Amino acid sequence: MNQNTQRKQKKPRKATQKSLENAALYYLQRYATSSENLRRVLMRRVARSAHAHDTDLEEGAKLVDDLVQRYKDAKLVDDAAYASMRVASLRRRGGSARAIRANLLAKGVSNDHIDQALANDAEETPMAELIAACAYARRRRLGPWREKDREERQERDLGMLARKGFSLDTVRQVIDANSVDDLEERIALGPNG
Repeated sequence: MNQNTQRKQKKPRKATQKSLENAALYYLQRYATSSENLRRVLMRRVARSAHAHDTDLEEGAKLVDDLVQRYKDAKLVDDAAYASMRVASLRRRGGSARAIRANLLAKGVSNDHIDQALANDAEETPMAELIAACAYARRRRLGPWREKDREERQERDLGMLARKGFSLDTVRQVIDANSVDDLEERIALGPNG
C-alpha cells in the first residue's frame, strides 16, 4: 500500500478566537484581500472545525464577523484600497472593465468600491480600456502583434478580445490597426486625438 494512502487525514484545528486571529493574520501577510473574501476564508475554517469538533457554527460566524470588523476598523482590510490595487494590476495584465468588475464582485467587493476604483483608473489613464486591450493583444500576439496569417486570423482575434469583455469599438481599434506604432500614436494622442 502507498504511504500517502496509509496516512490519516489530519484533523482540523478547533476554531477559537485565537486560532482564527492567527489564521487571519497569516492570510493577510500573504495576500491582499477584501473583507468579504477574508470572511469566506475564515468561515471555511469554522465550517471544518464545526464538522470535526461539533462546535457551534453560529458562534464561529460571530467570532469571524467581529474579527473582520475589527480588522476593517484598524485598516488591516480596506476594500477601497484593495479594489484600486486590483484594478491597476488587472489593467496591466490586459483586463477590461467588465472582466475587472466580475473579478472584484467574485471577491466580495461592493459595487460602490468597484465603481470608484474604475472611475479613478479612467481619470488617471484616459485611454485605459484601449491600453488594456493592447496589453492583452501583445501578450497573446493578436492583431498588429501577429507576425503571420494576420488576415486569416482576424475574426479569431476579434473574438478573443471580445470574449475578454472589451467593446467592439475597442476591439476594432486594436485588431484593425496597421501597426503597433499606429496604436501607440493613437494612445499618445488621447481620447480627443
